[in-house]
Amino acid sequence: MMTSQQTIQALPERVPVARFPKQLLQVPATMALFAAVVTCLANSYWLSAATSAVALSLSVAGLAILYGQLGLVSLCQFALVGVGGWVTLRVGHAFHPPFEISLLAGGTVASVVGLAFGLPALRLRGLYLALVTLMLAGAFQIIISAWGFPDGGNGFLGRADGSGRAMLPRPEIAEGAVGYFLYVCLAATIALLIAQWHKLGRPGRAWALIRKGETVAIASGVNVLTYKAWAFALSGFLAGVSGALLAGNVGQLDGRAFGAFESLNLFALAIVGGVYNWYGALIAGLLLRAVPALLTDLGIDGYVTIGIFGVALFQALATAPSGIAGQIASLIARLRFGSAKERVR
Repeated sequence: MMTSQQTIQALPERVPVARFPKQLLQVPATMALFAAVVTCLANSYWLSAATSAVALSLSVAGLAILYGQLGLVSLCQFALVGVGGWVTLRVGHAFHPPFEISLLAGGTVASVVGLAFGLPALRLRGLYLALVTLMLAGAFQIIISAWGFPDGGNGFLGRADGSGRAMLPRPEIAEGAVGYFLYVCLAATIALLIAQWHKLGRPGRAWALIRKGETVAIASGVNVLTYKAWAFALSGFLAGVSGALLAGNVGQLDGRAFGAFESLNLFALAIVGGVYNWYGALIAGLLLRAVPALLTDLGIDGYVTIGIFGVALFQALATAPSGIAGQIASLIARLRFGSAKERVR
């Protein structure tokens, strides 16, 4: 029997409908619990850090689609976060629409740019794709350093001088710190549900075949070009929404925070958090913001995080390729197996 035929038989035609609610309901249940804990325990400093962490978890979810589902290494994800933030600020200051319109505009434009950034993936893989996308992240760093982020000015760039600078207003229903944190959690829950639905549905099965081998995927009737483009567009959209939510958190963004190194850092923490479980994105977002916030709170230089994250990445690659989320999933599975054995006895 041919390899492609074996692969087709090994994969179910569709995920049983009865499994979808149970798997998808894990996302809102976990996010609701997380939001309740943070709201009850965090002060204003940690609330702001948690808001940024949840927002950035969406960009990690986009990386999880590319690397976890397709095995593609993209090192320009943080640049797409910047694209989404730039468009959100420009639309918000220029037309003053509801925040949701600016957010969707940022996500849509970042999706298109992500699709353009993903064009090299049609011919390149592995190290070559990583180098090309890293160069694209470097190009964005140069552009955003020259342009800056819109702050209420006129013209295409929307730059204001001196006292004319303006902050992007938060949504009317979430003007306070707690309200906006809950708003970000809700937006992240919807976005994570969309990403998880893709993984469980037909796109996820197509991406699994492509990862096994493009020859296998083509023999199985999968349009490799379409599904690769789909993955990059969805990843870009998630990153753009992440940038939009970050822009709403503080009302402004700093171009110096969108260097090429940040994309490397984001990819490393995606692996540490885990790209094969949806909550790995939330773990990675918390590591990216909570660890520096904790060090700052303790009076320790934030650059120490580079070494901490480097050690964590080495440990993940050497002993836990599935990341922290994978280890948590394995622990839960062992506990369930142990409980089942006890019930049988």
